Amino acid sequence: MPEVGSEPSGPQDREGIAVAFGRLLRSLGLQVSVDSVLLYARSLALVGLAERGPTYWAGRSTLVHRPEDIALYDRAFEAFWERAIGSRVGASRTSEAPVSFDSPSSCDYADSPGADGAAGGRQAGEAPAIGLRWSRAEALRARDFARYTDAELVEARSLMSDLRLIGAARRSRRLRPSRRSTPRPDLRRTVRASLRAEGEPVERAFLRSGERHRRLVLLLDVSGSMEPYARSFVHFLHAAVAGRGRVDAFAMGTRLTRLTRDLRSRDPDSAVAAAARRVADWSGGTRLGECLRSFNDRWGIPGMARGAVVVILSDGWDRGSAEVIGEQMARLRRVAHRIVWVNPLKASAGYAPRAGGMAAALPHVDDFLEGHSVEALGRLAEVISR
Repeated sequence: MPEVGSEPSGPQDREGIAVAFGRLLRSLGLQVSVDSVLLYARSLALVGLAERGPTYWAGRSTLVHRPEDIALYDRAFEAFWERAIGSRVGASRTSEAPVSFDSPSSCDYADSPGADGAAGGRQAGEAPAIGLRWSRAEALRARDFARYTDAELVEARSLMSDLRLIGAARRSRRLRPSRRSTPRPDLRRTVRASLRAEGEPVERAFLRSGERHRRLVLLLDVSGSMEPYARSFVHFLHAAVAGRGRVDAFAMGTRLTRLTRDLRSRDPDSAVAAAARRVADWSGGTRLGECLRSFNDRWGIPGMARGAVVVILSDGWDRGSAEVIGEQMARLRRVAHRIVWVNPLKASAGYAPRAGGMAAALPHVDDFLEGHSVEALGRLAEVISR
């Protein structure tokens, strides 16, 4: 019987281990092909099970093809290899070890109870049942939007609606009642309270400066190069616009289109459908400079962008002149409180902002973020609110 630190007795044992582990990874949502499992079995023939490190990397290099799946692979490796192979269980029986999934909100593992309901109810030498509790929501948070299926996009929509998209607080001119002494007395409340003491101002009331959240403006690039991410970002825009007031949303393609009114609906399906009908140049060309000029002239400079947090979601590719983008970003910088540029390509290995439009805009940007996943949009929400 093979254990960690011992070698399988034959090729069939190695194949059984590879098939069982591949089946476990598939049940967790990883894309594991038959060729990968066969390659993994051949890797086990070379590295064996004598040491944990080579065994781990044999599976990591042959069965994992996406960076976002590494964390899930690590948990599966802990559960399968430590529980199934580390115990006194033969490789032939390991392939039959049952795998159960308990709470979808946890990411740990534990032995499943036996037939009599007790964890110690297994017979001696019987393969342990691996109870792996995992979270699909956690996997979706880290997955790149470009890899989403339609079903996963629907699931991720609820995760986006949980994001707290509130602009940074600023001091307003409206005064609020204060429980502490301030330089601003509240004469009305003081006089009203004195009536209970025959006109003596025993209790004095004070005022303080109030706060209000800054306006949030979202500009989404809907050109062809942004198509893998634009459909996810539209749901993000809906979560922001429908969740609170003082949020405006625009689509930038060959022209600028305001989407605020279309995204006000609480029903996400109808809101996104209305926004799609409004944007006539979806997945077409892009003229970021002209769209920014249109926004500055009609909405931004007259008042919408003054003191606001402006978020631009774009990869920076533009058919127009980069000088126009730089000029319009400079105009926007003079009136906006903060400019955040979200580029999903920034998450790619070896990315550099060499595109003309992106390079021209960066000097006027306060924060440059990825935004390629729900997890990255969570970081964007933190930047917006600080």
